[in-house]
Amino acid sequence: MPSPIQNPRLLLSHRCLPLHFPPNPFPFPPNPCRLVHRSAAALSPQPAPTPASQNLAIAAPPSSEILSIRESLLSRRRTAAEIAAEYLDRLRRTEPQLRSFLHVSQTAMREAGEVDRLVESGAELGPLTGVLVAVKDNICTADMPSTGGSRILGSYRPAFDATAVRRLREAGAIIVGKTNLDEFGMGSTTEGSGFQVTTNPWDVSRVPGGSSGGSAAAVSARQCVVSLGSDTGGSVRQPASFCGVVGMKPTYGRVSRFGLMAYASSLDVIGCFGSSVVDTAILLSAISGHDRLDATSSKHEVSDYAPQLVSLDHLESKPLKGLRVGVIRETTGEGVDVGVMSSVQAAASHLEQLGSIVTEVSLPSFSLGLPAYYILASSEASSNLSRYDGVRYGYQAAADELSSLYGDSRANGFGPEVKMRILMGTYALSAGYYDAYYKRAQQVRTLVRKSFKDALDKNDILISPAAPSAAYKIGEKTNDPLAMYAGDIMTVNVNLAGLPALVVPCGFVEGGPAGLPVGLQMIGAAFHEEKLLRVGHIFEQTLQNYRFNPPLLAES
Repeated sequence: MPSPIQNPRLLLSHRCLPLHFPPNPFPFPPNPCRLVHRSAAALSPQPAPTPASQNLAIAAPPSSEILSIRESLLSRRRTAAEIAAEYLDRLRRTEPQLRSFLHVSQTAMREAGEVDRLVESGAELGPLTGVLVAVKDNICTADMPSTGGSRILGSYRPAFDATAVRRLREAGAIIVGKTNLDEFGMGSTTEGSGFQVTTNPWDVSRVPGGSSGGSAAAVSARQCVVSLGSDTGGSVRQPASFCGVVGMKPTYGRVSRFGLMAYASSLDVIGCFGSSVVDTAILLSAISGHDRLDATSSKHEVSDYAPQLVSLDHLESKPLKGLRVGVIRETTGEGVDVGVMSSVQAAASHLEQLGSIVTEVSLPSFSLGLPAYYILASSEASSNLSRYDGVRYGYQAAADELSSLYGDSRANGFGPEVKMRILMGTYALSAGYYDAYYKRAQQVRTLVRKSFKDALDKNDILISPAAPSAAYKIGEKTNDPLAMYAGDIMTVNVNLAGLPALVVPCGFVEGGPAGLPVGLQMIGAAFHEEKLLRVGHIFEQTLQNYRFNPPLLAES
């Protein structure tokens, strides 16, 4: 395994079609070349390297599984049924250890057969045709249960698809199943699910992160190609870091929230997981855009992100020349594991060698974001979760009086974490405490937004660890909720500001059978997802000596 303080070496060559990034402003010129990858990865996983081989072998840059599937279908080398069967077989073999899924589709093979008939007919294929996508179980699907990870919705089957799911189907995707989560997204480990505990493919004795741990673990173990999660305070980015995959939290409003079970409505977004930046970009393009069913969805134009990404064959020696990168000072001090900090410092050096101008920036209100987030999120949750009363849908307790029906249904249906957050939020909104807690938290939110704006006026992107540690043991923080909440300190401020953020794997720390992955968080200005994806794509292609294939793939 590479030393945590070892800087990743570069694999760069002078090529045609140079790509320069002007220092100020930072517009991305149209990419004159097509998106071409050096090779399309086989769908069957390669064995994970041993720690020693990770330090010696030259690892190929990540390739796009989505583009590989598309190429296979168009060239008739493989059928959609063969591809789906391979993923489903891997899912069945690894699921007893991982427990990523709460529900697995019974129609995936039939849908794959329909894709093959489309291919045979010569019909135009959508960008996700034949791609198996997993969906977090707080995102509604008409053909499968949607529980939100809560027993209060254990029997709930929506009559509709969430807008993001509908757009996936329109793009040709096959929804393979619904993934596990902390109940209603309230947690950082996926231990808070009402049904089961998901494990980490890198070490099944550890958590995958949360609340979208099931979606992250499923992509990491190649149980699906890509997946959807939701991010209220880091629930896409932290599990992406723990599981060694790419995670994208878009700008608030970029993706419709219609059909996403509300936790904190002013913070919730639907995000994307992939094994490469290209796959994440393709998935984000498919689900983004204005939706008349969601008044908070933005009318900003949505780019087709993937064609704007530049392949390794077309990079020059300093492909990020002029890119201004700010390292957030408040994320590099006390409370961050030494190995994590070393990996992030190595990543910053890597960006500098690629031509970036790396400086340290300070966000004075950063430390205030965590308590403000938990007040605001709990307050909104106490309001949003009032709809689960045992009358309209979900679990209903037997009772003779209406008040007992409400109380017993909620007492038996909700888990302890959800009850605690409802109580916290109700207290913060109560008469006599509203100004002291909720109003003050909103004022802090304004300060957080301003500090990010000031920093991003002087820098093109900001970087930080995605989490203060790598994945920890299952049960390690169950009895210490404050320590668990503190694990969100790197991510919650981004949600308060409504900004986009991308997490890419950047290194390893010691632990588990083959090391534990560490993620680098890149933060951009609102609706600048394209910039983050471009930088992330160049970063992952030029990062050497690291292969982010978990040991579970070699064992399965």
